[in-house]
Amino acid sequence: MGKIAGIVKEGGQRAQRWMNQQQAGTARALALDEQYSSQRGKAYLNGIDVHSGQVWATVPPVEVDGESWTVLLWDLRDQGIRSLSTVSDGGRAIQEALRQVHGEEKHQRDVWHLFHVAAQVQARLDRAVKTEHDRLLVIQRQAAREASGKRARGRPPKATLPEQQALIAQMEYVAGGVGYLCQQLHTLLEVVVLHSGRVLSSEYRQGEIEAVLDLLNELVPLARPALQEHIQMLSKHLRQALPQTLLFARQLDAMQEHASRILGPEAVALLAWAWVRRAVLGPTSKDLLQSVPPAWRAEASNLLAAWDQAVRASSAVENWHSIVRPHLAVHRTLSAGMLALLAIWHNHRIAPRGLHEGLSPLQRTGSTSSEGNWLAALGYSVLAA
Repeated sequence: MGKIAGIVKEGGQRAQRWMNQQQAGTARALALDEQYSSQRGKAYLNGIDVHSGQVWATVPPVEVDGESWTVLLWDLRDQGIRSLSTVSDGGRAIQEALRQVHGEEKHQRDVWHLFHVAAQVQARLDRAVKTEHDRLLVIQRQAAREASGKRARGRPPKATLPEQQALIAQMEYVAGGVGYLCQQLHTLLEVVVLHSGRVLSSEYRQGEIEAVLDLLNELVPLARPALQEHIQMLSKHLRQALPQTLLFARQLDAMQEHASRILGPEAVALLAWAWVRRAVLGPTSKDLLQSVPPAWRAEASNLLAAWDQAVRASSAVENWHSIVRPHLAVHRTLSAGMLALLAIWHNHRIAPRGLHEGLSPLQRTGSTSSEGNWLAALGYSVLAA
């Protein structure tokens, strides 16, 4: 056991040195997030490449505060990894660190976390409606017994049958309204949004989302007092996140406007329509290019690539969490060496299927590393690898 522990320790030290020597030839988009540990108030901090999934940094449990994230971002910058943009779920510690290091003007708010908050509020409204429907059945049974001349059972209902039906109708109206508005929000935060034969700009999207939030506020007085605070919380949460949520759309504006001047708005709308349905027509953007007129291809290639590379979510770091989680379940805690070993294994792992089949995160990043095996990258013999 001592010899095995010594080998693991030495491998962890080599892995840490390898991680600290990682380089990126171009500016990268980074997904940032914490993965909480068994130690109260502490978490693993992770910085993952959005487009390739390469692990740039993973830190053992530290305090979740702006100082810890600032140190991690400084280390990445000193290592030579330039950040094109960042994306996270909007945690305060990350926001504080970004103000110190990069600035928040290039920070994208993860849209799926916002959709999750909206889904939670919708679920509460739906449960409340179901509860009132169950109560309506009790009232109906009581009314039927009384109508047949039988003695009522249990406590007398708090509302009459017409009152309960009116309450349910109002609650269903509120729940349906919130559901519709959240669906509109979901549509407006897609990478490409088509309306009346045109691709919507970020400015138009923002106006539409603000209208959605105003309508959401109008539903608050119609909801029951116990549910009003949830709708208010959702509206406030979305409004505060809106500027950073639409960063990806603002970054696409210039490319879409340039393509509209060269190809025309109708051509851009047609490309957008095809890109949204690329899983059927493509399934990749390269396949779509073969179906467009040759005169369009140069500009269409840039536009389709911009849509492909648009950053709306921090899914890459969530995928990394799913890889780390089973190891945490076994070891309870992971040292810096063990984390580095896991990161190097992941960075060299060839995807067996899916969109990136046959490629490792290092290859997707464009790394020129000559070592294709993670053990060989650590300096172990080819036979051991």
